[in-house]
Amino acid sequence: MAQSVGIKDVARAAGVSVGTVSNVINRPDTVATETRTRVQSAIDRLGYVRSESARQLRAGRSRIMGLLVLDMGNPFFVDVARGAERTARDAGLGVMVCNSAQSASEEAEYLSLFAEQRVRGVLLTPADATGRNIETFRRHNIPFVLVDRVAEGTTECSVSVDDVAGGALAVRHLVDAGHRSIAYVSGPPGLNQVRDRRTGALNALEEAGLGPEHLRELPTERLDVAAGRDAGARLLGLGGDRPTAVFCANDLLALGVLQAMYAAGVGVPDDLAIVGYDDIEFAAAAAVPLTSVRQPAVTMGTLAAEMLLEETEAETGAKRHEHRRVVLQPELVVRRSSLSAR
Repeated sequence: MAQSVGIKDVARAAGVSVGTVSNVINRPDTVATETRTRVQSAIDRLGYVRSESARQLRAGRSRIMGLLVLDMGNPFFVDVARGAERTARDAGLGVMVCNSAQSASEEAEYLSLFAEQRVRGVLLTPADATGRNIETFRRHNIPFVLVDRVAEGTTECSVSVDDVAGGALAVRHLVDAGHRSIAYVSGPPGLNQVRDRRTGALNALEEAGLGPEHLRELPTERLDVAAGRDAGARLLGLGGDRPTAVFCANDLLALGVLQAMYAAGVGVPDDLAIVGYDDIEFAAAAAVPLTSVRQPAVTMGTLAAEMLLEETEAETGAKRHEHRRVVLQPELVVRRSSLSAR
């Protein structure tokens, strides 16, 4: 196995001191042009790459930002990551993206990894409904920002969408279309987003003079297409008692329900109207284009990363930082999946 090239090798090849090589790498303006060119030529020729871990130990600050989300299989979180990555890159930082898979135990392991790696800060969509993982991580004094979750009862920053308003948008649209029996395919009940969207749905029913019995909840263990197909099978099993419309806690669930209906020959939207949540790219491209509540995912990632950078810079005295909660507003995007008239 070939040995890695070190800074001493570069200094020897360029005929300069180790300190001069270090200056070329870290403070190039302090080195004469001729010497800088000679050192850079040796770096390029030898293929030297500086040790980031050693640099971090000296500086005490990482150039990595952690991002821990519920499900990287969900395009919504891919868009969140895209916004965060662009902002981090502009600041000269990288992003370590991790997936908790909606598991509190996996979330705890990744937060421990972030602490071990001494990351600059963390963007976190919590999976642990108890908040214990956040309490444990807080002891490491690493700044973090909550994403897609309001920072209730904490002083940390957060960026989220008003999910109560989003749930109301979805069900109000279905009620206005004449539906009076609606199913809510909800996902894991421990997630705040799932509960808030249900609250919004019930609010919309109350506005229309309809009681909570008009919303039949079908919880699922996960927020993916397979769970949506399973929920669709349960809907089909209701027979004549089947609701005429379905509101799903995210688009992946909605796409799974749509697949189940298509396979069973149930017409969408004529026999069953469907509304999703997130407005991922696949929503518009579905066999029956999907009505969905749009979340500004890229904007959420961008704002969260900006707030985290502000906080880390404030630690060095470069800027003043005040914790704040940003709550963005959702938007209903109507497509064919919900356009049947009752």
